[in-house]
Amino acid sequence: MIAHWPAPSGADDVDAVDLRHHGDAEVGGGLADFAVNVRTGTPPAWLADRLRASVADLAGYPDPRPARRAVARRHGRAAEEVLLTAGAAEAFVLLARVLKPRKAVVVHPQFTEPEAALRAAGHTVERAVLGKDFAFDPAVVPGDADLVVVGNPTNPTSVLHPAAAISALARPGRTVVVDEAFMDCVPGEPETLATRLPAGVAVIRSLTKTWGLAGLRAGYLLGDPHLVRRLADAQPLWAVSTPALVAIEACCEPQAIAEAQAWAVDLAAERDRLAGELTARGLYVVPEARASFLCLRVPDALGIRALLRQRGYAVRRGDTFPGLGSDWLRISVRDRPSNDALLDVLGELGI
Repeated sequence: MIAHWPAPSGADDVDAVDLRHHGDAEVGGGLADFAVNVRTGTPPAWLADRLRASVADLAGYPDPRPARRAVARRHGRAAEEVLLTAGAAEAFVLLARVLKPRKAVVVHPQFTEPEAALRAAGHTVERAVLGKDFAFDPAVVPGDADLVVVGNPTNPTSVLHPAAAISALARPGRTVVVDEAFMDCVPGEPETLATRLPAGVAVIRSLTKTWGLAGLRAGYLLGDPHLVRRLADAQPLWAVSTPALVAIEACCEPQAIAEAQAWAVDLAAERDRLAGELTARGLYVVPEARASFLCLRVPDALGIRALLRQRGYAVRRGDTFPGLGSDWLRISVRDRPSNDALLDVLGELGI
């Protein structure tokens, strides 16, 4: 295991962190939401209209074929390489139930649901914890690992790893699962493996973040047709609802892709500005952030989080991510006025 900088808290103790704690547990009660990484002001009106219209078809069983073909076109893949899922989380559960790894390795810090799903399915999981600035090095993964899970860009660090570095993990007898739930935050998606899909690599995508569809559960997996068939056999019938299928198809249309790209460009500018403001205050912000959130080190982060809640702001605690600890927070990037309001409150707290 590569040591994290600063030293990880509880990285070796599977009971030291709550893997089932997610950002939605931080919000509510009228708090300004800087904890959940979902684009604000979504779903857009045109998508909401499509979803409302889909209610007229609820008497029939869902037909996944049009949405499956749309995803395949979106990424230049064959339809046989696409599995539609009830959100990215279902894909992690299916993989955990279908695969029988001898050594499963999850690269941390990252979204904790893949590890939670593997453990729930009875698998032992080894953690590979990244080092300074959370840059990815394929050497962090043991050579005998036959299942590897890595995020790109990674939640919570917002780090985008080179596609070549992740592709280097692929080898005969190993399945590499890449969580690209936040890849559409990156203009042009230059490091995606969805369009390349090396042998043995499966890519998971989500519509939750960019399109504001957390409550709809819409996502998909791209992988080898044999793996896709095995996962489909383990999936319940009609697992993806008609409205979710409508959303998947709609969000793969050229106009939607262009809208997401324009949002990603605007997001990048505001994210970099916010990161600069926080860095100027002497905070360590994980550099080269590329997703819709920032990961920062704050002395007594849990105490600061509590004080922010008293002032009406919810941020994501970092200590439930293996490889981080009680001095880390994750902050979602919002619009400039909202971000400035948060900065003002932090200033009142001496930050």
